[in-house]
Amino acid sequence: MPGSLEPLDLGVQIPYHFRCPISLELMRDPVTVCTGQTYDRPSIESWVATGNTTCPVTRAPLTDFTLIPNHTLRRLIQEWCVANRAFGVERIPTPKQPADPSMVRSLLNQASSDSAPTQLRVNSLRRLRGLARDSDKNRSLIASLGAVQILLTVVFSCNGSDEMNHEALAILVMFSLGENECEFVASDLDKIRYLSMLLFHSSMEVRVNSAALIEIVAAGTRLPELRSQISNVDEIYDGVIDLLRNPISFPRALKIGIKALFALCLVKQTRHKAVAAGAPEVLVDRLADFEKCDAERALATVELLCRVPAGCAAFAEHALTVALLVKIILKISERATEYAAGALLALCSESERCQREAVAAGVLTQLLLLVQSDCTERAKRKAQLLLKLLRDSWPQDSIGNSDEFACSQVLVVPL
Repeated sequence: MPGSLEPLDLGVQIPYHFRCPISLELMRDPVTVCTGQTYDRPSIESWVATGNTTCPVTRAPLTDFTLIPNHTLRRLIQEWCVANRAFGVERIPTPKQPADPSMVRSLLNQASSDSAPTQLRVNSLRRLRGLARDSDKNRSLIASLGAVQILLTVVFSCNGSDEMNHEALAILVMFSLGENECEFVASDLDKIRYLSMLLFHSSMEVRVNSAALIEIVAAGTRLPELRSQISNVDEIYDGVIDLLRNPISFPRALKIGIKALFALCLVKQTRHKAVAAGAPEVLVDRLADFEKCDAERALATVELLCRVPAGCAAFAEHALTVALLVKIILKISERATEYAAGALLALCSESERCQREAVAAGVLTQLLLLVQSDCTERAKRKAQLLLKLLRDSWPQDSIGNSDEFACSQVLVVPL
């Protein structure tokens, strides 16, 4: 075997023994298997995960699948990276080692033990939280050992301290909950009220984590009566919407806040509570601050609330609503366009003033472009209905020969 290979993407030769025999890339987390061969951890894990039971180099059976970190080789690779940084080589970071199953099991036992000192339980939860943050693999391991059930019990425990409950909550929201686990929370009004109370906690982290669990439970509960029970708890909308009022220096508050608000607004019977809590104003004011996926969710929430008379009136009263919705069409995504068109249709159907505002904002051009685009059929149908609704509001010279105008036809806008 040669001592080195031709360079891959760098202007420097990478020593052969620094490359993973599987990927031929520079190893970032070298580990040694039972045959004595060293591989990059992701490569050998993928090899084993696909059903291979032999060493890729020697073809000898892997009688033990334990991966031992090769610290010496990793340090040599790091030193080589530093020595060659003039050639654009970046030093690889020291990888965090995967959590040990026996240690995780011990931490979970300590955290769930009512007889253990409170501070020991808190410390165990903090260590679990750190491990869960480190990697998806750690979270998968923690979940496989029954962590979700344990954490649910600790979060709503009356025997521990507030600090312990909050630590458990911070870990719990890193995991997905099954339908039974969601119903475990949703079916108990005391649990929902507790989460609602935490929405007004002095710690922003606790507030956001509480909203995150509310969203997980509301979205994961299939029974309509339980979903309605969650959204019907007093002040839950006030707490969630207040998260959206925070400055953009708290991006997680915005992200979790809109996810929770959307999940709650899926329950038709309680949408009026979102309106009463000020959702329309907040949604319009913060719409420009959301990232793409969150903006889609926010616009979907706007359309849902426009189906409530009070919500439609509240959005219509906001001076920026109509112009902002017109501007969004064809700007963010197909879904965002569909939701914006739906909200405009609802507003213009109820208010002639909104019709005039939409026309003044240039909705005609936007809608004509929309019906010719590759957008969803539902978006096009909404656009066509809106064009028909606004036909009498167009300026006389805006459509050319208006007698030949038909919303069902494909219209060409002159450039």
